[in-house]
Amino acid sequence: MSSIEYKKVSIAEFSKAAEVYETDQAGVYKMCKKDYPDVLAELEKEEFNDLLDCGCGTAPMLTLLKEKYPDKRYTGIDLTPKMIEVARAKHMQGVELVVGDCENLPFEDNSFDAVICCQSFHHYPNVQDFFNSVYRVLRPGGRLVLRDMTAKSPVMLWLMNHVEVPLINLTGHGDVHVYSKKEVEALCDKAGLKMELFEARGFFRLHCVARKP
Repeated sequence: MSSIEYKKVSIAEFSKAAEVYETDQAGVYKMCKKDYPDVLAELEKEEFNDLLDCGCGTAPMLTLLKEKYPDKRYTGIDLTPKMIEVARAKHMQGVELVVGDCENLPFEDNSFDAVICCQSFHHYPNVQDFFNSVYRVLRPGGRLVLRDMTAKSPVMLWLMNHVEVPLINLTGHGDVHVYSKKEVEALCDKAGLKMELFEARGFFRLHCVARKP
């Protein structure tokens, strides 16, 4: 598929998922809840004031962050208008919600202390553009906290990318690629970010922290 086709498939997929995304009927998307505690724990390690959630969906992470740190400033961006519509219906004060493309973040340079991205960047067909854009909008010293899918085994990664992803695409999902540590490090390096942590955790989870020097 082309970049445009991948994005159209993702918008169609998540438009259907938006209404149930945070409910017990969310199906496979319920797995995303496993990422929230690890992201919160990572953010607790350092002060931040302005945070951007890339691929925020219906804003479950921003809801948790708003409750835990009510005085911070939050922005969420998602490609799917229906996801943002559902998120806006929460009427969270001090949270800006934007329909937009994470490969071309529509924000000023040096705008955020932290950027988070959970279970989203494996949908990006031009993934280097995402890392470049994150570098641009982060303030010097700011960090990217990334959660997604991975596998320690090269064989498992090959099966994911050459068997699972194509089959998922046939069922109407816009997955593009599952990344290894080496691939993520190369994406960070090319963007100017320094990868400080990469772990393959339980449930095939990628946990990564990268910083803008």
